[in-house]
Amino acid sequence: MALRDQTDMGGTAETFLTTHWSLIEDIQKQKTPERAMIGLLLERYWKPVYLYLRRTGCENEQAKDLTQGFFHEIVLGRRLIQKADPSKGRFRAFLLHALKQYVIDTKRRQSIQANIPPDKLVSLEITDQPILPQSGSQWSPEECFLYAWKSAILDQTLADVKDDCISTGQETHWHAFRDHLLCPTLEGREPPSLRELCQRYNIASEKTASNMVITVKRRFQRLLRKRLRSMVSSDAEADEEMRDIVQTWEFGAQHAW
Repeated sequence: MALRDQTDMGGTAETFLTTHWSLIEDIQKQKTPERAMIGLLLERYWKPVYLYLRRTGCENEQAKDLTQGFFHEIVLGRRLIQKADPSKGRFRAFLLHALKQYVIDTKRRQSIQANIPPDKLVSLEITDQPILPQSGSQWSPEECFLYAWKSAILDQTLADVKDDCISTGQETHWHAFRDHLLCPTLEGREPPSLRELCQRYNIASEKTASNMVITVKRRFQRLLRKRLRSMVSSDAEADEEMRDIVQTWEFGAQHAW
């Protein structure tokens, strides 16, 4: 995950406020327009799908076409949402299984482009391609998919935290959190001291600077868990997902998140 103050990794639109499984149940009961739901899923999941396909050996353009084809032909065309069942596990695992089968099927055909109509389901213009960390050079396609999914969740949550801080007049809080905790964790370097933060942002005392960092850290934890809870069917699953995400970037080990 590349750290950026502003990012739209995985999509920025929050069209629906209910959970993934609630949305899927609405689709199955025909309460929600299916096309709109597929558009939302495309925003949230195209990068994991794209990175999975690249790691299986696809070139950039082929991966883009396959990503578009998967969402149009399988997710929408074969009404994949109608087959989703929360009792059988997480939605992303269900989606990944369908993607693997799609890749197998497309290898039996000479071309997939003919299966996508000229007016594509949702425009997929990849101008900022996902980048794996150096340590990911030997990852499997499945590991690339999961890394991209976790990165998207983290990026979306951090963007929400930053916006929340700015809208509540706590921009300095955000800068202190970013400089002292977030950037050092993601980049694997030593953080500046609290004294340096005080000098950098004209903060009254080291205790005040520490409290600012803690305030934003708690906001991050709260918003991350809220986002994860919206994607799974139980509190226990949300807790497990959160542990998995924070361990990916060693938040827990280094900074007692």
